[in-house]
Amino acid sequence: MLGEPTRLVTYRRVLIDAGLTAVSFVVAHQLRSHLLPSFLPFLFPGGLYPFGDYLPLLVAVLVMWPLLLATQRLATPGDLFSLYREAIRVGKVSVLGVLTLAAAGYLFRLEFVSRPFLVLFAALNAAFLVAARLVERRTAWGRRLVAAPQRVVVVVGCGPEALHLARLITRHQRWGFELLGLVDPEGGVCREIEGFPVIAAVEQLPELLTREVVDEVVLALPTRKLGEIEDVLYSCQELGVRVRLALAPLANLRPRMELEALDGTPLLTLSTMPTDPLALSIKRLVDVGLSGFLLLVSFPFWLLIAAAVRLSSPGPALFRQIRCGLHGRKFTLLKFRTMVADAEGQRSQVAHLNVMDGPVFKAPEDPRITRVGHWLRRFSLDELPQLLNVLKGDMSLVGPRPPIPAEVEQYRPWQRRRLAMKPGMTCLWQISGRSELDFATWMELDLAYIDHWSLWLDMKILILTAPAVLRGRGAA
Repeated sequence: MLGEPTRLVTYRRVLIDAGLTAVSFVVAHQLRSHLLPSFLPFLFPGGLYPFGDYLPLLVAVLVMWPLLLATQRLATPGDLFSLYREAIRVGKVSVLGVLTLAAAGYLFRLEFVSRPFLVLFAALNAAFLVAARLVERRTAWGRRLVAAPQRVVVVVGCGPEALHLARLITRHQRWGFELLGLVDPEGGVCREIEGFPVIAAVEQLPELLTREVVDEVVLALPTRKLGEIEDVLYSCQELGVRVRLALAPLANLRPRMELEALDGTPLLTLSTMPTDPLALSIKRLVDVGLSGFLLLVSFPFWLLIAAAVRLSSPGPALFRQIRCGLHGRKFTLLKFRTMVADAEGQRSQVAHLNVMDGPVFKAPEDPRITRVGHWLRRFSLDELPQLLNVLKGDMSLVGPRPPIPAEVEQYRPWQRRRLAMKPGMTCLWQISGRSELDFATWMELDLAYIDHWSLWLDMKILILTAPAVLRGRGAA
């Protein structure tokens, strides 16, 4: 519901900020060219190049500044920060912007770019933008200038969902919302609930829409009751009033919701995993590019490691094991062998050495591990062949570690959600202690990764994995 007015406020802020940035640029040029050389000739000797020479620079500023403001969340509406914090962020934008311009002037030998001019422009720009936010927060006309157009809203419902929604609408009046009142779906006689007026029963809604100015009707009802008010929906459609449905189909869950269509049939998608196709496509491109590069760089070491494994104990250099991937898909995971060749057959003999709770088996003092295997595990070199799994698409560079099917069979239902993302070579567990962690913490970290996934989080994990591996902390 807040998306459209939020965008309108954002657009208006961007236009105002762009206008003030252009004004500060022009004022800085005029001050530096005419006024300051007269009053402070020892600091500002001579004038600048004509303003026409600076027009390309102004165009670059008008393209760059909105992007910088967006990175600091200064274009979005609402009091996200205190005025002091917002002023600090505005200052950062101005300083970063002029440093970028100064660097571009040096690299491309733009002789007309004056460093004193850039400093003056940064100071004026920061002052103008901070003043604009002060006016927006402290004056009524400033709020009206930025606010979205007024929209009169009626909420159909008197239950907890409707009251929660009414409070949200009241809280965001500056975004253009005005709550006219609640409509009782049960036809009750109560005239007020928690301070919100009940202005009609649901069967009186069509008559209310013809009598009062109403821009939107929001349905905040249990989904089972929607079929009972189908005639009311038809009336809203006939009267040209926008209808919105506040969806709360699962009271105890807060999944991501997305409305899609399959050949014209609306589908409400509920997801507790990342679904952004662009971000996931970029993740896959990073997987392919980086794993391919690491394969080329590390391949000479593969030959040395394979030779060391073969010489340390009889058996193949590579170890293959069936693991569970995305949503339980089976695939063959590759590793350099770190145990004796018949290690799986000896599993029952070392079960008492397991240091992990839950269905996972970890035994740092496992006698089946060879001398070379200890060294490979300490620095995770045994995992290098999994780059082939990443290239094939069974795994990702970053994601929850792939479990074996026997472990998955022992998972509790909520633990299976760690299979909702493609498994990876490293994840939060790798940079948080590796096998020093207990099983419950491991699961929590994997689910936290899924819930907060972003490309930046992947990059951060990849950067922090290298020092964690080099320290060899928590390796099994």
